[in-house]
Amino acid sequence: MQVRTRLVLAALAVAVLTTSGCSMFHGKKHKTEAYKMAAEARPLEVPPDLDRPSADAAMNVPSGSSSVSASQVQPRGSVTPAAPRESASAFIVPGTRDEVFGKLGTALAAVPGVTIKNKSQLLGTYDVSYSSHDFLIRTATVADGVHVSAIDPRGSVDAGAEATKVIADLKAALAK
Repeated sequence: MQVRTRLVLAALAVAVLTTSGCSMFHGKKHKTEAYKMAAEARPLEVPPDLDRPSADAAMNVPSGSSSVSASQVQPRGSVTPAAPRESASAFIVPGTRDEVFGKLGTALAAVPGVTIKNKSQLLGTYDVSYSSHDFLIRTATVADGVHVSAIDPRGSVDAGAEATKVIADLKAALAK
């Protein structure tokens, strides 16, 4: 019977020790109690690889005295556009872009068969349809005035018969 009592006392002692909160069973005590704080009040944790500068050579600024402005940077694969010139799909009108844009709206409304689907003075474009052919009439400021051109849906100069007819009518209307 004494063995049985000893076993019961040993089991009771083990149970008391494991549930008593002894640091031997619960690991290290936390130095800070940030985990108890609200998520908004906790200190910011930065991942280890983000707390020091990058050693990536691609991020180094090349040395030299020349600088490049944002207007000089072109997307990959783009080509430097040639100076705007007159053609069957484009012409140049003297004046400011805002003046010419207003006159274009009036001239487009006067061309029979042309439907203005949309316009954007900020972009300087009219989205038009003529004989079920859709294209843009675009204005751009150049040294001599304003360059007016027909642009197809792909963004290229539209040299189609419909676009050249509308451009010819606009050129005649704005020359007056």
